[in-house]
Amino acid sequence: MTRLPLIVGFGGIGPAGRSSFHHAYKRMVFESLPKGAYQDTFLGLATMMNLVTFNEDHYVDKHGGKHTAEQVITTFKADILEGTLVRRIEVEHFDSDAVHWHKKLPLQAVKESKLSFTTLAKHLPQPLPSNWHVTEVKSDEDHCVNITITGETELLSNSYREISAQAAGQLPTGFKPEEQYNARAHPRGLQMAIIAASDAIHSIGLEWSEIANAVKPDEVAVYAGSVMSQMDDNSNSGLMKSRLLGQRVSSKHLALGLNTMPADFINAYVLGSVGSTGSTTGACATFLYNLRHGIEDIQSGRSRVVIVGNSEAPLTPEIFDGYGAMGALATNEKLAQIQNLKPNEHDKISHRSASRPFGENCGFTLAESAQYIVLMDDELAMQLGTNIHGAVSSVFINSDGPKKSISAPGPGNYITLAKAVASAASLIGIDAVKNKSLVMAHGSSTPQNRVTESKLLDKIAETFEVTKWPVCAVKSYLGHSLAPASADQLFTALGVFKHGIIPGIKTITDIADDVISDRLLISSRDIKLSPGNIDIAFLNSKGFGGNNATACILSPDLVYKLLAKRYGQSQVAEFLSLQSTAKISADEYDKTATQGDLQTIYKFGENMLDEDSISFSETAIKLPGFKQPIMLNTDNKYSDMI
Repeated sequence: MTRLPLIVGFGGIGPAGRSSFHHAYKRMVFESLPKGAYQDTFLGLATMMNLVTFNEDHYVDKHGGKHTAEQVITTFKADILEGTLVRRIEVEHFDSDAVHWHKKLPLQAVKESKLSFTTLAKHLPQPLPSNWHVTEVKSDEDHCVNITITGETELLSNSYREISAQAAGQLPTGFKPEEQYNARAHPRGLQMAIIAASDAIHSIGLEWSEIANAVKPDEVAVYAGSVMSQMDDNSNSGLMKSRLLGQRVSSKHLALGLNTMPADFINAYVLGSVGSTGSTTGACATFLYNLRHGIEDIQSGRSRVVIVGNSEAPLTPEIFDGYGAMGALATNEKLAQIQNLKPNEHDKISHRSASRPFGENCGFTLAESAQYIVLMDDELAMQLGTNIHGAVSSVFINSDGPKKSISAPGPGNYITLAKAVASAASLIGIDAVKNKSLVMAHGSSTPQNRVTESKLLDKIAETFEVTKWPVCAVKSYLGHSLAPASADQLFTALGVFKHGIIPGIKTITDIADDVISDRLLISSRDIKLSPGNIDIAFLNSKGFGGNNATACILSPDLVYKLLAKRYGQSQVAEFLSLQSTAKISADEYDKTATQGDLQTIYKFGENMLDEDSISFSETAIKLPGFKQPIMLNTDNKYSDMI
């Protein structure tokens, strides 16, 4: 019997706010929700953005004014809307109008004269350039020298320039990840990973210790990472430029810069896990690569609980430079052309609508995000009475074959999507695929993607006789977060399962003429369905280098039907009764998080294992602090060769 990987918890932080309990999703579709359905979402954003703080039974603004929940939404709604989703880069990241550069400055003495200046001896370069001549200068205080340069020399001078792309998907304005726990100069990406993984764990509604006691220590796994590694001044960026800036490299720069650090931090400081760990990097498909590790672990029985996710904080000038040099980003100049603005009207550019999947577009928009899900096998979930938000039945990965361009799309995505659709049809029937499925498109907002992906989707729809296939492109709201991009798709799909509203592509008014959409339903408005009308979501991802992946996600309604077939209606009824405890606890966390307390888990140096206290036998290892032993597998898988 193959175990079904159930989604029992999910959470994170991104441009739409906190993901757990569908809050980030509701920020995207709030116009289509009844007012009461998004009130807590806006209250949570108000506290997250430090617009108000919660005090006993009311909210207090920065000036000491008291507000009811209703007054908070009325007073700060405009600030909340303005300070979320894709928008102009805020100075918290860097000043996009004045990015620091070093400009080369060649110097040549006038006529026969020489260049001369005085400095401290300790500032002299080593070795001394051959055309520099040094003489000591008498001084009562510091050891000064006079430098005379013959011929030419070159200096690097501080300079500041406007960066060409100025839109990004950013965490809500005013939210400071480093204030959520004792961050100890952690890179931003790792701060986000700690907060997001904590959110996902709390959303389960069970104490982690209860889950850990129910499984063997090596039956827990974490697969998490980042595409760009950690790239701020506390990590790889600081490592690479310290020498050029005349600064010293710290002992943390290299270690904290590794792209596997999100998994390491979650294991050490959130879970205290000794189970399997790792990260596979697959460009923009990285989340789905790690998701496949997770579901295969559960399906095979190697793991019973798996945390899968990614954290990416790529909003640094260096990364903007890299993608900008490729011509991949939506620059001010290109956006001005699309928005019919004159060259001198760049101040009128709408950065909010920079990401425009399947419309007239000009490049993608970078974003930061950290998203995690908790997977559990169906038997353990039934035993513990967890909430169920969906299931992952399959993930398919294929490359493109021969390529001319590393960034160009290829045939691999045809294979992954066709496999995913065929697998869903085999599991629950082709009629469900035709009538109750949607596609979470990669939708990167490049001219090439809108053509190639729409052609792909239309071709697969034709093959499986799907008409009016709903297509959602969440990068229009959130931007492109690279590693977690498909995790952004996943939390949106879970929101669709719950509320029945497919987010429209509101940054466009019309589909581009070259988009192939005969069999697709691509809308600039929210598509309102009844909850339960969508049972399958296909998460599609296309990454640089030919990293293609597609996942098949099942709705909670469908999961309960599958569980009833496997366990029987009476056992499912018992499970639903047991589930109430987890729901109460999860809702209590949601309430406190909405009031501003995210309860970030950070166990630095707590309950460390004494290696001398580990006990061994020929069949098991017993670790202090863990209820169950680790069994030493004595099965010989190669017995036929002996």
